Amino acid sequence: MQTSQECHSSGSIHGLYHEPMQQIEPYCFSPFQILNNNDCPGNSSQGTQASFQTYNEQCITLESSPPTSYIVYDSPSAVSISSNRSPFSPQVSHSYLSDPHHSPDNTYGSPISGSSIVDNGNELRHILRDLENKLLGPESDVDDSCSCSKSSVHQTSSLTRSNQIMEVQPSLDLKQVLVACAAAVSDGDVSTAESLMHVLERMVSVSGDPIERLGAYMLEGLRARLLSSGSVICKKLNCKEPTSSELMSYMSVLYGICPYWKFAYVSANVVIGEAMKNETRIHIIDFQIAQGTQWVSLIQDLAARPGGPPLVRVTGVDDSQSAHARGDGLHIVGQKLSKFAESCGVPFEFHGAALSGCEVELQNLAVRHGEALAVNFPYVLHHMPDESVSTANHRDRLLRLVKSLSPKVVTIVEQESNTNTAPFFPRFRETLDYYTAMFESIDVARQRDDRQRISAEQHCVARDIVNIIACEGPEREERHEPFGKWKSRLTMAGYTPVPLSSAVSDSVKNMLKGYSMNYRLGARDGAFYLGWRNRAMATSSAWRSLVLVKFLDEQ
Repeated sequence: MQTSQECHSSGSIHGLYHEPMQQIEPYCFSPFQILNNNDCPGNSSQGTQASFQTYNEQCITLESSPPTSYIVYDSPSAVSISSNRSPFSPQVSHSYLSDPHHSPDNTYGSPISGSSIVDNGNELRHILRDLENKLLGPESDVDDSCSCSKSSVHQTSSLTRSNQIMEVQPSLDLKQVLVACAAAVSDGDVSTAESLMHVLERMVSVSGDPIERLGAYMLEGLRARLLSSGSVICKKLNCKEPTSSELMSYMSVLYGICPYWKFAYVSANVVIGEAMKNETRIHIIDFQIAQGTQWVSLIQDLAARPGGPPLVRVTGVDDSQSAHARGDGLHIVGQKLSKFAESCGVPFEFHGAALSGCEVELQNLAVRHGEALAVNFPYVLHHMPDESVSTANHRDRLLRLVKSLSPKVVTIVEQESNTNTAPFFPRFRETLDYYTAMFESIDVARQRDDRQRISAEQHCVARDIVNIIACEGPEREERHEPFGKWKSRLTMAGYTPVPLSSAVSDSVKNMLKGYSMNYRLGARDGAFYLGWRNRAMATSSAWRSLVLVKFLDEQ
């Protein structure tokens, strides 16, 4: 969910880059912001290595994750995968054990390390110079002080560039060209950046393989950044919003083929259910209520409680983007949940707070004395600007506000990525690493030319990518932090971790049976990690107020 409505994504991906299909809509929204309705199916990436084990006691490596060991559970696929690539086996060969860069699981080529693309500054300059020579020809070495006619050189370059590109393109590595282009943008080398963008146009495609699709959206972000910065970029990136029914359709596609949202739902529900097992009056504050789908299964579980169900009250925090996705306001969520709770025999109340997380104050949360409180933050805290953006620091302010309510449990699910305070160039590389894995995970479940998949990526993923690359300051709303940083932030705010039980892992593993075998569940340092092959993608953790813990200990 976005904290601002000012920044929208491009409504035209520069001709959609080789897109053969017709009437593909522009893209807008975030994959972690607007979740589907109940009718739909089911620190830092710095190259450090963390070993872990599968159920078969086979060691593999998870690089791009915090440098501490944890246990990983493979997810055997229980469904057939519709794709032009075969499902991959989770088994690890001995050759992979000795050489992690030659993993049989790494067929797509997802980065083994968040810094594996280009780490050394000299190497980057060498690659950039080599690309310049290949793509621009010897005229790229012309001294600007030369008395030769610059217009003549430019004309020669224009006449020969297309032929040069066609000749060298098969030998070019798309990731290297993307990184070199980002380096040129970072250095303010407009001429080189524009030339490399010209090359990238011929290498990317929204209907291609994962890196070609990702490259199309990263190119759009680079283009936008080169145009200007901040709010000016956002104004240039006009977005034709899809109708609510269209957006829900796009979200349902991703919800069905990727487990990231269900990971958030399932893990938080089990934690909250365990924390509330003896409570008769429960209040849940959901800072990303969306369609309210998450609470359907929890209501079912509470209805079956021995001795009868508790009274359940849900406060749903919302903003205008979720309202757009639903086609109406929060009252729809309240009506749906109330009707379902009634059918289950669960006493239920709903309170809507139609505002963004940055605007939430104590009076908006309708807290009542005598209720056991649970607070849910599913993929939402990274949208709160912190101290690096403004002195208001809404990220920590909101955490302190929640702590003051002494909740029994706070559940947090976030992307495992490091883009909050990172400067542009390392942020670009981290984004390339993270979303390469995400696009690969989408790719195994749908055909390359699947129109629904193309529209879903454009509307539900591309907007985040453009925002991370093109925007700065308050206009950059996608500000991910890895779990290590969240842990430090929460500890400083007065929280202590809640141990996650085996029931949480069992529920998540059962959910993952419906997805590709390349998804993996890991446990480390009090959190569960959902990974795609060699890359951690999301973490789930639980917390409570340190004051409450001391009070309970004294009792």
